[in-house]
Amino acid sequence: MKPGAPVLVSVSEQLGGEHDPAAIVLSSRASHARWVVLEQPAREGTAHAGIGVALALDARGPNRFADLQRRWVALAQRALGEPGGAPPGSGLAAYGGFAFADEGGSSPAWQGFGPASLTVPAVWFARRGGSTWITCNVAVESRDADADVLLTELRGVLATLREQPLPLLDPAPVGRFAVHSPMPPSHYEEAVRGAVERIRRGELEKIVLAREVQVRAPVTHDPAALFDVLRGGFPECFVYAAGRGEATFIGATPELLVRREGMRATTVALAGSTRRSSDPAVDDHLGESLLRSDKNRHENLLVAERIARQLAPYSVWVTTAPEPLLVRVANIQHLAAPIRAQLRRPAGVLTLAGALHPTPAVGGEPDRVAQRLIPALEGLDRGWYAGALGWTDTAGDGEFCVTLRCALLRGRDASCYAGCGIVADSDPASELEETEIKLQALLPVLMA
Repeated sequence: MKPGAPVLVSVSEQLGGEHDPAAIVLSSRASHARWVVLEQPAREGTAHAGIGVALALDARGPNRFADLQRRWVALAQRALGEPGGAPPGSGLAAYGGFAFADEGGSSPAWQGFGPASLTVPAVWFARRGGSTWITCNVAVESRDADADVLLTELRGVLATLREQPLPLLDPAPVGRFAVHSPMPPSHYEEAVRGAVERIRRGELEKIVLAREVQVRAPVTHDPAALFDVLRGGFPECFVYAAGRGEATFIGATPELLVRREGMRATTVALAGSTRRSSDPAVDDHLGESLLRSDKNRHENLLVAERIARQLAPYSVWVTTAPEPLLVRVANIQHLAAPIRAQLRRPAGVLTLAGALHPTPAVGGEPDRVAQRLIPALEGLDRGWYAGALGWTDTAGDGEFCVTLRCALLRGRDASCYAGCGIVADSDPASELEETEIKLQALLPVLMA
């Protein structure tokens, strides 16, 4: 074993009976622990969850995805352990979190959530359907490592695990909620107006602009209760939470960045949105209007074309749905164009995620111009908002979602984020209203 080259050792086995990985991790987490839960309930109950740290890698800068991919491949080649079973992601795997910007997450609010991280958890769960696997991981730093010490540490982690029903959200906490925007709504409208002027001058075709709303609760926000409400209310979405110390990043996003399964890659161009209605006739009318909207179809096409271009160098072929579909979630409906690719070589999911991020659905077109303008117009550090969260295994398979419809929790404080795609005929007031619709994924939950 080379000095400074740890070897990952993992042991996996299938758990009998029905299990809830999120409930295990959220019931077992300590205040100082690093942990993650990621579910898509409507997709056969797909869930991944990890707690503790066997090994952690960090990166920053424009090559952060490639850097972590290279280092993960080296670790995977040295790793010792049996592969997992049927659920994707079982066995030795690592989960990753990425900020929107190459150097994102630098503000004090985002402490603990750096530009890029890849974590091999001490304990990892993967579930699909009725099959749940547990994997225990340790990193052996040298040939002289004491196996008994390592086993004692791992037994200590396992001894803390328990599976309890997630707590209910208190519907009426004592005290008052305070909601405010660090930047007034008029600032967002001005930013949209400035972006539209630049687009009409030909500087760029599209840019996504976001805003932040802060909620101070009378009691500490409970990530476990919030997660349970989100997965119940948004079963079609990727519902996620990642804990770093006292802070939790949590959300429910409809957007897949990329999924790699062997030599196949899939993703979706998700852009163009409108509200939902409790009246089925009105809801159908809103959806039909969205499908016929030139502005929204153009926005979706820009995203789809860029994704196809970015996947092309890695692929034998890339195919995009000829017409966008309507995707409905609890409070909003979107235009979505599914995209599939046959890979020409086994590029890892981290490589593919780095090639696609940020898509024009969260950045802009052209990307170079949008990346320069976004912080200047928004005036905020996006941190992990509009970044990526997901997992990869030792074969390079895995999936990452785009972290939208989210909040950063720290004690009684929560910062919520939502953004809209701005094109030449965007109306500032309408775009502001769309951010309000998107914020409804979390604001009512935080203020229950």
